[in-house]
Order: sequence, then C-alpha cells, then structure tokens
Amino acid sequence: MKVAVIGAAGGIGQALALLLKLRLPGHAELALYDIAPVTPGVAVDLSHIPTTVSITGYTGDDPSPALEGADVVLIPAGVARKPGMSRADLFNVNASIAKSVIEKVTEVCPNALVAIITNPVNTLVPIAAEIMKKAGVYDKRKLFGVTALDVLRAEDFVAELKEVDADKVYVPVVCGHSATTILPLLSQVEGLSFTEEEILSLTQRVQNAGTEVVEAKAGGGSATLSMAEAGCEFALSLVNGLMGKEDVLCAYVEGNTQYARFFSQPVRLGKNGIEEFMDLGPLSDYESAELDKMADILQADIQKGVDFIE
Repeated sequence: MKVAVIGAAGGIGQALALLLKLRLPGHAELALYDIAPVTPGVAVDLSHIPTTVSITGYTGDDPSPALEGADVVLIPAGVARKPGMSRADLFNVNASIAKSVIEKVTEVCPNALVAIITNPVNTLVPIAAEIMKKAGVYDKRKLFGVTALDVLRAEDFVAELKEVDADKVYVPVVCGHSATTILPLLSQVEGLSFTEEEILSLTQRVQNAGTEVVEAKAGGGSATLSMAEAGCEFALSLVNGLMGKEDVLCAYVEGNTQYARFFSQPVRLGKNGIEEFMDLGPLSDYESAELDKMADILQADIQKGVDFIE
C-alpha cells in the first residue's frame, strides 16, 4: 500500500505525515512531496521513528516520483487562510495548485483514490473531476473532498456541551465545507437531545470553527493539527477499505442527493473506493430548511470550479 502526501512540507502536511508514519497499517510506503526543498529532510526526520512504514521525500517542480504506484493520494497543498479571509478567498492560488497536481495524478496514478484537503473544497473537488473527465480517467467512486474535520469538531463540541465521552458521539455533517454550507445533523445523534437554542449555537460553532482557529492564531496560520488528524483518520479509512475492511464516513463527493451534484454525505468505503452512496437519513424540519437554503450556495461554488476548467 502506497500513500502519497502532496504538500507535505506545510503545516498540515508535516503533521499528517507524522500521523501516517505512526498509524498506517503493515509495511506501507509513504511518499512525501512538496515544492519546498525541506521535504526530503522531513522524510529523513520521520524515518528515524521506528515503525514498519517506509518513507521517502521528494521536492522540485514535478510530483510524479511521489505519485508513481500510489494507491491513495492526499492533497493538502496550498496556501492557508489568514484573519479576515474566507475559504473562497483562497480560490485563485489554490485552484491553480490543485489543477497542476490533479493533471499529474491523471498521468501517473489514474486509478488512485484521491482526497483533497486544500480549501476551498467545495470548488476544488469539481475542478479535479472536470480535469479527470477530460483525461478520460474519472471515477466518482475514487474522488473525495475531506470534510472529516467538520465531523470531529461537531463531536467535540457536542461532547463538551453534554459532558459525555467524545469517543461515544457520532455527528454526521453534510452539504459542503464552508461556513455557509456546513450542516451537522444533530437530530441523528444517538442518545442525546438538544434544545432549539443548543442546535443553533452548535451549528454556528461548527460552521465557524475554522475562523475560530484562524483568529486564535492571530495571523499565525489556520487549522493544521486538527486537520492533520482528520486527514489521517480519513486516509486510514480509505486504506482499510482498499484492504477489505469497510467503513462508513461523511465525504464531499459526486453523490446522489437532490441538493447539488457534489455534496458531503455518508458513504460506505471498500475495495473500489466508494461502494455505496448512503441516504442522509431522517432530517428535522430545521435541517431540511437549512439544506434548501444552502443548496444554491453550494451549486454556485461547484459551478465556479467547472467554469475555471472550461
């Protein structure tokens, strides 16, 4: 099993590489790439941690050596948000970076599972899909936007509010990955109930959690460590699926909902990537109304990505 991290020298990338070095199963191969010349050194540094995972670092203008033979490609490459910036403000720079990476993926490892961490996820995943379509290698079961951090945050905030063990809380988070398109389905949290005030407060906190981190770091970056943990958990689910250990999680994919072509929804992972696009389940009146409002915003984000390629 080979996992490639593209953008491995950044704040998310280095932490993600560390977690994967510690937690990838068996004798996996971990390939790190970044345009930053420090990347081979990051790999050497991590190689001194005694695990069964082998690790190699690459730099330069071409990520192809890191991508060769990859089963899973994780893409945190891009610039981070600063105070006052929305995820959409990152579009011009990060769209160009994602485009160049995906073009190489289509050439070098077209059958790999590809997980995009870089923001704005709502728009970059459609860009990747259009590039893959033009190259004739698109398989919607193998392309993901990583929204796992929204789930981790929702679980943490619910556990904190209700004073329960976070390991026993699961909160599906659907729709997209921006403050105006993130929706935790609190009505589906087993064993807990929420007042209208709690629902509104928790929903808004999950939606604005990224900004909470950006402001707390006072210009020093965005969510890197928590995003690395979410990315690692997501990657492990992909790897386990390829190894025949099925898992269910929420991801931003070209799915089967009524709301938008791309949508974050529960999916069942397996040997082919996505084995099943799962229903959203029963929604409260509040959740249904919110999704109806969010759909237009999400569709505009998607169209922006399609227009960028066209």
